Amino acid sequence: MNKTDSKHESYLFDSCEVSLYTRDMTEQTLNTQRRIQFDFEVDFSNGGGIQGQDFRLDLHTEDLSDEALADFIVKDLRLLMVREVRILNRKIIFEQHKRSAPAVPSDHATSKRYIDLSHTIVEGMVTLKGFPAPIICDFISREMAKSLYAEGTTFQMDRLEMVGNTGTYLDSPFHRYENGRDLSELELSELADLPAVVVRVTGTTGRAISKGAFQATDVKGKAVLVHTGWAQHWGTDPYFEGHPFLTEDAALYLKAQGAVLVGIDSLNIDDTSGGTRPVHSTLLGADILIVEHLRGLEQLPTSGFQFSAIPVKVKRMGTFPVRAFATLQE
Repeated sequence: MNKTDSKHESYLFDSCEVSLYTRDMTEQTLNTQRRIQFDFEVDFSNGGGIQGQDFRLDLHTEDLSDEALADFIVKDLRLLMVREVRILNRKIIFEQHKRSAPAVPSDHATSKRYIDLSHTIVEGMVTLKGFPAPIICDFISREMAKSLYAEGTTFQMDRLEMVGNTGTYLDSPFHRYENGRDLSELELSELADLPAVVVRVTGTTGRAISKGAFQATDVKGKAVLVHTGWAQHWGTDPYFEGHPFLTEDAALYLKAQGAVLVGIDSLNIDDTSGGTRPVHSTLLGADILIVEHLRGLEQLPTSGFQFSAIPVKVKRMGTFPVRAFATLQE
């Protein structure tokens, strides 16, 4: 069986063997005799597709839907940029499964490497159109300090005026919901050293990123970083127009699958053409934190690293810039 992340290619899978495992071993023993056999066709959002014939799957329920089968195909084959999956010629057969669970490799990391994923805040920069740019100025300059301290002793004390939505920032539930947790109520365990994955959607047609982009990735308990490539426009007018965004079904999927944080290297995780914000509403309503305006995601592997994004601890504030970074074990 060959696999591909598919870019303008077509592949054929013939008589593939797959098993689903239940926690109840007695139930598993009974059900692995009963399997579902089907064909499938997959179209990709960046062109091309794959087909499978006589694909077989252990059946643990009588009413397994075509949608559930499609979701499993995407996850098991670790397919990316899926546009559509069609299930064909399904039937029930009886035979024992032949596939065992994969082994988990050992971690031989000996050192750490850090990758900065945040934009630098500079005076006058525009993060969102219509929002004021930050003002960075002296509170006490070194020249002023000469009259305040002993000879030869000076300090620079600065003043920063800005909105929370500046640069690379984190949204807490309070950003969307009046009774949601604010920045001061977030636990450090939610912000630092999170196991993380990158989902790459660069090169896809269209702006909307649906749940199909995430189904090949295990997101449970992880920070999910969406690499769109939009950060290349940072600091230019194109950054503010036509940005990639997640769809509501993607947000609902990430919530259901147990993601703990979702980040994106784009202007907004939502479509901003209207007044609704279903992705913010879904994720923040489930206490899933959001980081927007990331950069440098092309430097990361797709998994096997940790993500941190820690804002200042401010009461009654929902959004604040972060120094976002990845920690790689080498």
